[in-house]
Amino acid sequence: MAADSSNLLDGKGLAQQIQLELKRQVQDLKTPIGRPPGLAVLMVGDNPASAAYVRNKERACERVGIASFGHHFPADISFDELQQTIHALNANPEVDGILVQLPLPSHLDATALLYEIHPDKDVDGLHPLNLGRLVRGESGLRSCTPAGIMRMLATYNVDLPGKHAIVIGRSILVGKPIALMLLAANATVTLAHSHTQSLATLTQTADIIIAAVGRPGLITAEMVQSQAVVIDVGINRQEDGAGKSRLVGDVDFASVQPIASLITPVPGGVGPMTVTMLLENTVWSYSQRHKASYNG
Repeated sequence: MAADSSNLLDGKGLAQQIQLELKRQVQDLKTPIGRPPGLAVLMVGDNPASAAYVRNKERACERVGIASFGHHFPADISFDELQQTIHALNANPEVDGILVQLPLPSHLDATALLYEIHPDKDVDGLHPLNLGRLVRGESGLRSCTPAGIMRMLATYNVDLPGKHAIVIGRSILVGKPIALMLLAANATVTLAHSHTQSLATLTQTADIIIAAVGRPGLITAEMVQSQAVVIDVGINRQEDGAGKSRLVGDVDFASVQPIASLITPVPGGVGPMTVTMLLENTVWSYSQRHKASYNG
């Protein structure tokens, strides 16, 4: 018997639709602006997961018509050399977005490097100026995973005003920005983390659960109220007894899916939307920088 997919939030399908729209947008803007949008991705070392993510991003750029400027550095590169590269990309008129692929080797200060990216080219939305714009409710580049979650919720007509949303995880990448975005959409937000007591008591009252902690199966059926919307940001690799590995989320999908009104699968939920929001941020930065070219 086929698994029920009627309540799945299909991030993969939505990502494909948005990428088609972005492709049309790039085609319309390329002639008046005189070049395609450009995204520079800086990768340090040979982390296999990072290499796979970078290839994925480069292929996505190709589909949409974004020029990809890949920079692959040895693991022992100095902070100063990376800083000089970022400054050169800040000044390069063909580059609209700059992304430093994380994690970095331990001798490099990731936060300090992210500060070096010009805020208007910060397509990861992690520069303090862009996070400040988010706090103030001003337009600007938004963190990709939270922006992708918000787009999914809007596309599936999830009603947010007045609803109780719990965000589990308080990272600067996902937890904090998605909490702010949900607040801006008039949800009532609880931000939980590793020190939160009686987590199940909180999740049982939530209309929307967003799990972003990297702990396989953390959210189980008894923690979820009937008809809740469940967003699983976790990507965890688990090995079975035969040595084969598979990706699982922070939600025990098999037990929670029958209870939830909507739920994201892993993989195929939040992940594809994250990459797509990176592309959207790059195109947005490109169009913002060249408004005069096509507004006449």
